[in-house]
Amino acid sequence: MSEAWILARKELRAYFDSPVAYVVLSLFLLLTGWFFSTGLFLENVASVRRVFDYVPFFFLFFIPAITMSTFAEERRSGTIELLLTLPVRDWQVIVGKLLAVSVFVATAIAATLVYAVTVASLGDIDFGATVGGYLGLVLLGISCGAIGIFASSLTRNQIVAFIIGFGIIFVLYLVDKVTDFVPGSLATVLQYLGTDFHYRNLLRGVIDTRDILYYVSLTVFAGLCTAYSLARRPE
Repeated sequence: MSEAWILARKELRAYFDSPVAYVVLSLFLLLTGWFFSTGLFLENVASVRRVFDYVPFFFLFFIPAITMSTFAEERRSGTIELLLTLPVRDWQVIVGKLLAVSVFVATAIAATLVYAVTVASLGDIDFGATVGGYLGLVLLGISCGAIGIFASSLTRNQIVAFIIGFGIIFVLYLVDKVTDFVPGSLATVLQYLGTDFHYRNLLRGVIDTRDILYYVSLTVFAGLCTAYSLARRPE
């Protein structure tokens, strides 16, 4: 794992050496701050629930934006062959890039803790739902990050990688919302596949291992798909 962490630090430096990271973080905090302050000052509601409700939707755009260059740029510049011929395994490269994305996403989520602190200082806060909400955001962010990395491994064009990543994450976000239009057995399967379904379970403050296992499985599956995509690269 030491090699993976070295690669993760390299990726993090690359993020913050470009304006993309700062733009994404600024927009993320601006939007979450807007919805929190709107509820607090205009509706007189001291709650972080609005933030928890909207962040998964923001992830549809922000996570593909920060992952689109992970492999696509390496392919475009031709450095991917150099990277993958170093004395590291493909899985270490994938884990390193995922660690970097996870740290970036966790940093963005941690910045919103100021809203929870504000609510706690103004009155009672639902501790269980808040912990569940933040746990759900971290797990959702990491799994979406793994999907975005997979999308980036499929192409050398960052815009195409963004579109593919957005499309996959959007389908998984939406899939549990069409259960009213399909037969019962299929509805159960679609509901389980939906990222938002498991997130809403955690947001109720109920930490169910089945929901955690879902996100872990999705992350691992996306990582395996990325490894397969890299293994098929032309020699």
